[in-house]
Amino acid sequence: MSKNSKGPSVLVVGSTGFLGMEICRLLVNAGKDVKALVRSTSDSTKVKTLQEMGVETREGDLKDVASIKKALKGIDSVISTASATLSRQEGDSIETVDGKGQLDLVQAAIDGGVNQFIFVSFRPIHDSFLLQTAKQNVEKKLKESNLNYTILQPGFFMEIWLSPAVGFDFPNSKVTIYGEGMNKIWWVSLMDVAAIAVASLDSELAKNSVFQVGGPAAVSPLEVVKIFENHTGNEFTIAYVPTAALQAQKSAASESMSEAFATLMLSYAEGDQIDMTETRKLYPFKLTSVSDYVQKVPVAHEM
Repeated sequence: MSKNSKGPSVLVVGSTGFLGMEICRLLVNAGKDVKALVRSTSDSTKVKTLQEMGVETREGDLKDVASIKKALKGIDSVISTASATLSRQEGDSIETVDGKGQLDLVQAAIDGGVNQFIFVSFRPIHDSFLLQTAKQNVEKKLKESNLNYTILQPGFFMEIWLSPAVGFDFPNSKVTIYGEGMNKIWWVSLMDVAAIAVASLDSELAKNSVFQVGGPAAVSPLEVVKIFENHTGNEFTIAYVPTAALQAQKSAASESMSEAFATLMLSYAEGDQIDMTETRKLYPFKLTSVSDYVQKVPVAHEM
């Protein structure tokens, strides 16, 4: 346990990602003693931002076990959001980061006497694919360990899936819809997942538990388009990707990353079912809706 006057230390793994950065910000605001695992090759601007927040950065890499063990010295709790799916550097892959890297982190936490481990996974999908297998292996290791674990399983992040990065090009009023766009999805905000992760720290009710995390309501992709159209006053052009094309894309995938995205797009097309009953008992604060989200993003308006 840290001797820092702020109390036990928390190490955030995945700290330079959007979710990890928000978790660090909330932890600092809560008066926690926050450490962040960063790499020598991490974006220097993001590292500086963390340091200016009051976060102590510790250099390490999930692919380097010795560096993980060193970074965990004096750490009481770990919050891990790290994944190779959105931000990759040389040598990063689902196998090396989401798989072996996270398993090595859990083992190092066990060996290092860490008390609590909060792992951001994702909602189970019925299709089999390597990314899910990696996440499930980490969940299994946590459940079998002596760590006080909390596993969060969020659905589709609106900041990602309702952004130009995956075809929801709202600034240009153009949208790609996977499937027919009529199945409901419990879109969730990264900001809310960050808040739930931080609220799980030191919570007896959160210990040794798994929580599915969605937004306040299930909304179909076509209903989302309507919300954006009503906000911008612009009619959107919609392109549809049939599920058959997504299935072919998954079948033809030559590596785990492309397989993962094809499978996630298929899941998007099918919609999701998230049971928030237990989650809301523990985390009753207001969740971000799609209507809230559209108010915050920069969209083009007709002059």
